[in-house]
Amino acid sequence: MSDAKPAFKRILLKLSGEALMGDDQFGINRDTIVRMVDEIVGVTELGVQVAVVIGGGNIFRGVSAGSVGMDRATADYMGMLATVMNSLALGDTMNKAGLTARVMSAIAIEQVVEPYVRPKALQYLEEGKVVIFAAGTGNPFFTTDTAAALRGAEIGAEIVLKATKVDGVYSADPKKDPTATRYSKISFDDAMSQNLGIMDATAFALCRDQKLPVKVFSIFKHGALKRVVMGEDEGTLVYA
Repeated sequence: MSDAKPAFKRILLKLSGEALMGDDQFGINRDTIVRMVDEIVGVTELGVQVAVVIGGGNIFRGVSAGSVGMDRATADYMGMLATVMNSLALGDTMNKAGLTARVMSAIAIEQVVEPYVRPKALQYLEEGKVVIFAAGTGNPFFTTDTAAALRGAEIGAEIVLKATKVDGVYSADPKKDPTATRYSKISFDDAMSQNLGIMDATAFALCRDQKLPVKVFSIFKHGALKRVVMGEDEGTLVYA
């Protein structure tokens, strides 16, 4: 096993903001973010190039009650700023863990983070730095899932790894149906016809059209990220 090589050279890891909360109601749980970064460190040590897109639900959830009745575009921009905060926290934790992280924002906040420039992002990845894409796509009405699909396609990632709270895609909700089974792999078309809700429709269609596979796995399962990168039967592969 020590001679085994990673199945992928470059990955796009999609983390939900909620995943950073741990058992907290909102915000960033320190132990949780440190553990996540440890998992990413293990993958970079294999020589895999890692880019990350992170959501903002853990922060925006804390103010979401105030956004009721708010203009959708305004609320979406607030969510983008929440992802910038998460990206800064993630980047800082990575730097303290010995990685070199670069946060690139789709909206201009030059005093805080550098703007997203594709050639620069590719250069950082080639240099072995972890690139964290903040502020989604920079546009309202698009989710961070869509940002992950878009950035994954732009940087030539071989796969989008969607880290969730469950260890894959199931035939039904495993919490409600004890007979639910985990798919080892499923096609985009089958997943859409069964309305499995893996990603939002825009992100899903983009991945399918670009023939960019998606792997759904649990970020809370120790060593799962490394097993996915090594091509083991972990989580669920969604393929074109």
